[in-house]
Amino acid sequence: MTAIERQPEWLRSLPPLSAKSGVPAHVQIERWLTDVIGRGDLVPGDRLPREDELAALIGVSRMTLRQALATLESLGTVVRKTGRSGGTFVSEPRIECDLTGLAGFTEQMRRANVRAGARMVSARTVPAGAAVADALSVNRGSPVYEVVRVRTARREPLALERAYFPSEPFPDLLSHRLTGSIYELFTRRYGQEPHTASEILEPVIARPEEAELLAVAPNSPLMLITRTAFTSAGLAVEFARDLFRPDRVRISLQTGIGAAARAARMTTPDAF
Repeated sequence: MTAIERQPEWLRSLPPLSAKSGVPAHVQIERWLTDVIGRGDLVPGDRLPREDELAALIGVSRMTLRQALATLESLGTVVRKTGRSGGTFVSEPRIECDLTGLAGFTEQMRRANVRAGARMVSARTVPAGAAVADALSVNRGSPVYEVVRVRTARREPLALERAYFPSEPFPDLLSHRLTGSIYELFTRRYGQEPHTASEILEPVIARPEEAELLAVAPNSPLMLITRTAFTSAGLAVEFARDLFRPDRVRISLQTGIGAAARAARMTTPDAF
């Protein structure tokens, strides 16, 4: 058996790099590896050959290969680990989090067929600062509950939640087990079901404490979702700032322009 025949099937169809295409070599390698993983020739947990070996097989410099791998790592397609058992590994696919409607983390993971977990960081009563007081429509300095949790799936940290709740509608909230769905607790125990929410998404970088809790490097990119949730009666029941790992989670949102337009026509009186 020749050396080529001993290679895995996916390595027998190396990318036909072409300078005439005008596409940089590292981009061509990115596309090839993305296709290989997309076809299932490589699956989560599979280890790629060593950088020097793979670069030699493809016929590029190690620097060019590293450019391709760095991009794939930033997209969450692969993960590079250091140490004796390190290398480049195919990542688990990112979990879809659909912000359409109002579903908490537990429900979002259930939709993705993944079991949600939670690790409590802290749960305490604090005086409401300006932003919290404004969002929850309480007086500044009035007592609110602050609950900080690391949310997990597939045994990996996906999000760091820092949520604030008004104390008056939930007088004994901190006496309950808070590692499950707090939205379900609100509905079942207090009769205050979250119904709508205002959410803002913005990219941020991980500060040292956040990075440690989420098991990422400091200054890694994160997605911040700032949310205020309301009951159908308009009571603000939550103000939260959730930090998601974009290498493990993909945020989606569905819109319905056609449906909205039809609803507008139905509720707008005829002009004639």
